[in-house]
Amino acid sequence: MTSTPNHSTIEALPDPIGDDSAMSFLNTEVRDGVALLTLNDPDKRNAINLAMNDEICDTMERLENSGDARAIIVTGAGKGFCAGADLGDLLAARERDNIHEIYRGFLRIAHSPLPTIAAVNGAAVGAGMNMALACDVIVAAEGARFDSRFLQIGIHPGGGHSWRLKHKTSDQVVRAMVLFGEVLSGARAADIGLAWKCVPDADLLPECIAMASRAAGYPPRLTRITKHGLAGLHTITTSPDAVEHEVGPQVASMSSPEFQQLVQALRDQISSKE
Repeated sequence: MTSTPNHSTIEALPDPIGDDSAMSFLNTEVRDGVALLTLNDPDKRNAINLAMNDEICDTMERLENSGDARAIIVTGAGKGFCAGADLGDLLAARERDNIHEIYRGFLRIAHSPLPTIAAVNGAAVGAGMNMALACDVIVAAEGARFDSRFLQIGIHPGGGHSWRLKHKTSDQVVRAMVLFGEVLSGARAADIGLAWKCVPDADLLPECIAMASRAAGYPPRLTRITKHGLAGLHTITTSPDAVEHEVGPQVASMSSPEFQQLVQALRDQISSKE
């Protein structure tokens, strides 16, 4: 497997399944059910361009359909996570229909049925914050920086930025970052819940790999159904509704081979001690 810049710790993933590092703007490594997607345009701090979006969408489709990946980590090559949208592509996409082309990559990740982690290794700016917000969980390195930046460059937030930020944090955080230009360090992001945790730079990928490996170890169908259920939590307002929301999927999961095998193993273990 080819190495990823500044990410030699990916060797902690044994038994490679495949390597697609020849792709221009996205390096992909898959081991033991965990896929590491590295945005790969470090000279531009991994700014999102249309070709990168094509590669993200194609890669996610292939990983989901093949079953090779059961959890996804997204990070950036070099010193930055993602510096936002490529200015050339952004200026070319000023029509209402065209602007959606800028969003395609992070929306494809946001709508994936697989568990996703953003390993934010540096600056996540504007649409680059959207790339992180699209993931189920954000883990920030101490060197990470979160910067909304939309108003500072004279444009309204886009791609669901405000909604995603509020969904992970609060209305006050949205207003502080979007209206007042507050920029958050990795540690501050963890303090307010934007990031799940903040870790030393060198520990970022090992920490994310450990988390993703746990998710990859669960039955794939169960994980997908659970993530689908989590997406509907915002519609629930009462305790009875909360029970009903989960009862169908829970009963269905109890008929799965994995659950039945686990129950039998527990029964055998109890019998052996009697």
